[in-house]
Amino acid sequence: MNEADLRLALAKLRGTGLPLLAHAEVAGPVDAATEALNASGADWRRYSTYLASRPDEAEVEAIALLIRLAGEFQTPIHIVHLATALALPLISEARGRGVPITVETCVQYLWFAAGDIPDGALEFKCAPPIRGAANRESLWIGLQFGLIDMVATDHSPCPPAMKRRDEGLWNQGWGGVASLGLALSVMWTALTGRGLSVSERAERVASWMASGPARLAGLTGRKGALIPGADADFVVFDPRAGWTVDAKQLHFRHKLSPYLGAKLQGRVEGTWLRGEPIYIADDNLTVFADESPRGKELIRKADHP
Repeated sequence: MNEADLRLALAKLRGTGLPLLAHAEVAGPVDAATEALNASGADWRRYSTYLASRPDEAEVEAIALLIRLAGEFQTPIHIVHLATALALPLISEARGRGVPITVETCVQYLWFAAGDIPDGALEFKCAPPIRGAANRESLWIGLQFGLIDMVATDHSPCPPAMKRRDEGLWNQGWGGVASLGLALSVMWTALTGRGLSVSERAERVASWMASGPARLAGLTGRKGALIPGADADFVVFDPRAGWTVDAKQLHFRHKLSPYLGAKLQGRVEGTWLRGEPIYIADDNLTVFADESPRGKELIRKADHP
């Protein structure tokens, strides 16, 4: 989408209070970097080639555009899966001017770093890409100071053949990280390593992964909180349980994930949805309540008719 497309969407949303959710990368820097890499004969099996093909500038330019449009239309815009910390000063300045903009980052950007990703390991491929360790630390700081509002998974699984892992070419395989069911344990482990108390970890996880997303979805008071009148959605979580991720613990169809082999602390022992148990786990047994779907469509209505 270009600026003209975004303007059409924002004109429809103006005055409703409904947010526009945007993947923030513009094509220009990506196309230019990719062309230069191909001209130089870069090896697309190397993660460094893929990282260079999607430079920080693609995100920064997109976010600058979104900030400008959010201010002009006075319509909320939510930036999904922020990967570059270089955009945080722009976001801070815009927030100071009252621009209605919110931001999420993803679990993989807070856990992995580019220097740790093996060449050809397309289970790590996502867009924007996982960047360096210093960038990761800056994203944590952005969370700490509230510039980043929430943490999501951007769970994007696919059949292993679509990842084209055997070829290992970063410009060919499907992009997306499979992580659903692991995010809470990954975040808990990462926060444990940052020296926070149990209560501090719990407070931050609840804000970033429950109440924050509920607020964005217009479901405050119904989701994301344990209060009278809300849906009784909760987990039983053992913060001391240590475990290693393997394929049998992944409850999605295709068992390819960059978290395989990760040593985590903290495990979900049970999940309740609207007061009904739907998942129970222990060392020898995993039980889903039954095969019937339990989900309900939730619609955020306009704040103003």
